[in-house]
Amino acid sequence: MRNRIRDLREDHDLTQQKLADAIGITQRKYSYLETGTQQLTDEILVKLADYYKVSIDYLLRQTDKPERNV
Repeated sequence: MRNRIRDLREDHDLTQQKLADAIGITQRKYSYLETGTQQLTDEILVKLADYYKVSIDYLLRQTDKPERNV
């Protein structure tokens, strides 16, 4: 099973560096998150969900519906 944050990044034609810059972390840290070497923190999950405008449940593969409940 592929990582959803990687799929989203690739779907948006972003490099790891561009996405890392957008959410305020280093490319290396982002790479570790994407490969599962480091766990996603609550803070990073919120930043990614805000950036992509999707729910955290979607990022965590708890649902296939990206819509947020606002």
